Formats: sequence, structure tokens, C-alpha cells
Amino acid sequence: MHNDHNLRQKLREYKRTPGSFILMLLVMLCAAVTFAVLFFLIAYILINGVPNLKPELFAWTYTSENASMMPSIINTLVITFLSLLIAVPLGIFSAIYLVEYAKRGNKFVEIIRLTTETLSGIPSIVYGLFGALFFVTTLKWGYSLLAGALTLSIMILPLIMRTTEEALKSVPDSFREGSFGLGAGKLRTVFRIVLPSAVPGILAGVILSVGRIVGETAALIYTAGAVAEVPSSVMSSGSTLAVHMYNLSREGLYMDQAYAVSVVLLLLVLVINWISGTLAKKLAKGM
Repeated sequence: MHNDHNLRQKLREYKRTPGSFILMLLVMLCAAVTFAVLFFLIAYILINGVPNLKPELFAWTYTSENASMMPSIINTLVITFLSLLIAVPLGIFSAIYLVEYAKRGNKFVEIIRLTTETLSGIPSIVYGLFGALFFVTTLKWGYSLLAGALTLSIMILPLIMRTTEEALKSVPDSFREGSFGLGAGKLRTVFRIVLPSAVPGILAGVILSVGRIVGETAALIYTAGAVAEVPSSVMSSGSTLAVHMYNLSREGLYMDQAYAVSVVLLLLVLVINWISGTLAKKLAKGM
């Protein structure tokens, strides 16, 4: 009865304000379309990819017969780890300086923010060309996982900085004032009070960065190469899963294997995101 009364009350309100009813329908329609598109993409990948997952695709050595993705899985994990190892500390500490230490209205801070916003809009192939000219050619590293990781770390740095900055700004000033009132210094307040409260927002930026790293192809083709081999060091060339899938689909002879790689790529992103979320929760509790 209570639910029926609420429903009738809402219908009367919608009659008085038909614009609200139209906006509600538009919101529900957009949500339904978004969910339908996401469901269709995932279902299409699973339907076409799962039947083609075969043991030879996980062989340690790649050949033209097995089209193994195991070297690419290892290369993807290595590049993801190296990129986050470089970009996450730099991005977080830069955001801490901009929010907690820099004076408001500082021209230097405005230049940094304008630069990060500009960098976030640059196409990935431009980053790839920069990495090829600087890391591969000028520093004479050649095609290597380290060159690819450094290029990707530059690419995701603006994203981590902006998300961390917004997460720190969302922490209420009362937290800082309470900490200062108890005699804590600036550094202890930032790392013991503010940063743990901002962990969910920071994690969102890291997860988005992981998705961009794992799905990147253009920048890595110019820096890390497209060799399907298990790396012996960070200076070895190697293809990630996204590059491997691109190579398989480009040739047109391994479309079934390309669909199988897409399934593994999707699962890999989900696993990495789950691990990131678990570590962030434990880190927040530890602080």
C-alpha cells in the first residue's frame, strides 16, 4: 500500500511538471542504451572468443602454427607494472603539491594545469612518435619494453594527476583543521589524514590508466615493437596483447585467435582492476 501511494504521488507530481517526466524518461533511456551497448560488446566478444580458446594459444613459444599469446601476456604485465611504477608516484606527489602546498592563484600552478589538460588530449600516436624519436633513436635503446613503459607513463601522467587532484580537493577542510588542531604538522596531515581519505578517487584514476595501458597499440608499435617473444630483460622488444591482437587481425588469417586474445585481454583488465581495488582497500585500512 505504501509503495502504491508513493507511485500515485509521483504520477501526480509528473502531471504538474511534465518536463520532469520527460527528463526522467531521457535519463532512463540513456542508462538502458549504455547498458545494452556494454552487454552487446561483452557478449559478442565472449561468443566469438571463448570457443577459440585452445591450449596451444598458451604455449610458451610463439610460432606461426600456434599463434601463442603467452609472450604477449607477460609483456603486457611487465609494461603495465613499469608504467604504473613510474607514473603513479609522480602523478600523486605532483597533485599533492598542487593542492596542498602551492599557493592559490599561483601562475606556475595554472601553467602546470594547462599543460596537463593539453597533454591529456594529445593522440596516442603522437606519444608513440615522441618515444620513437627520443627513447628509441636518441637514447639508442631500440625497441624495448622500457621505452614503451616510459612512453605510456608520460601518456597516463596527466590522467593520474587530474584524478588525484580532484580526489584531494574533495576531502573536507575540516579534516585538515582537526588534524592541525591536534598538533599534527602539514606532512603528517597530508599522508595520515588527507591521502587515505582520497584513496577511492586516486584508485579510479589508476584503474582508468590501467585500461589505457592494456588497450594501447599505436604508441607501443613505435616504441616496444611487435615481437612475440618472452622478454629476457626490460631492454628486450615485445608485443602486448593489444598489439598481438592487432597483428593477428591485420593479417586476416588468424581472426579466430584474435577473438580469443580479446577475451583474455578483457579478463586481464578485470583481474588487474580487482587486484588494484583490493590493495587500495588494505592500504586505506593500514593508514
